[in-house]
Amino acid sequence: MTFKQAAVLAPVSFFLGILFISFNVDHKLLWGELTEGVIADGFSFYSTFYNSPPAIKALLHGMIGVGVLGLASKLNQWDDSALFFDGSSLGVYIFAIAVYVAVIVPTLKTVVVPLEEEMLADRIEAVRVLSAANVIIMICLGLILALQASPQPPLLVKV
Repeated sequence: MTFKQAAVLAPVSFFLGILFISFNVDHKLLWGELTEGVIADGFSFYSTFYNSPPAIKALLHGMIGVGVLGLASKLNQWDDSALFFDGSSLGVYIFAIAVYVAVIVPTLKTVVVPLEEEMLADRIEAVRVLSAANVIIMICLGLILALQASPQPPLLVKV
């Protein structure tokens, strides 16, 4: 494994670990029965993330940057395998970042610090949207892992 490969796999695995922890709450909110306890657990769990110290938020955003730089540096080879697998991985990674910026950040603010006109039903819907966005990002990160494992067999077969 090269340093470039590690610069991709480390952030993806790191974020998958965080999202698998979140999945304990997310699956109850998305597919389970919505009870007051489940909703309170969701609010409490995401409030903890929102109120985390700035150093933790900086670490998360730094890991996002490491992943982007790792994928961009792997594209530097400019062969067919790099263009297909690493280019696709970069596109999926950018999509996951877009979901994070466009959905998770504003929705997290709605869940934790609601406006005066927002009712409890709005907060419940927001926490469910947040859970769905986490699942979408988990799928994207899993796809990146699959794409990063895929280039090896085509390189071994010489036609």
